[in-house]
Amino acid sequence: MSREYFDRYQFFIENGNFKIVPGLQLEVKGTDRYILFRSNKDRLDKLSQEYYGSPTFGWLIMVANPTITGTEFEIPDNTYLRIPYPLVTSLQDYKRAVDLYNLYYGQ
Repeated sequence: MSREYFDRYQFFIENGNFKIVPGLQLEVKGTDRYILFRSNKDRLDKLSQEYYGSPTFGWLIMVANPTITGTEFEIPDNTYLRIPYPLVTSLQDYKRAVDLYNLYYGQ
């Protein structure tokens, strides 16, 4: 199943310049999935493909796991990861978090 590209940076461009992308939190949903990350086997693009039908949403998985810092290569082995699910609802949640951030802190 193919998905359209979602440009998460579109919300952080002002006068042609990129603003800093803030750390946002996604609310936990009862439909979210959880996996035990195996550093020698799993990659975020593969998880994104498996759960969303597209390899481009690894960033969304990272946003849903704020205790993981750095890159996917620094995720400790046997870490439980939350996969925000379903995709469309999770992208709407992300957009809502962006809107709230902008409301509180300005654009």
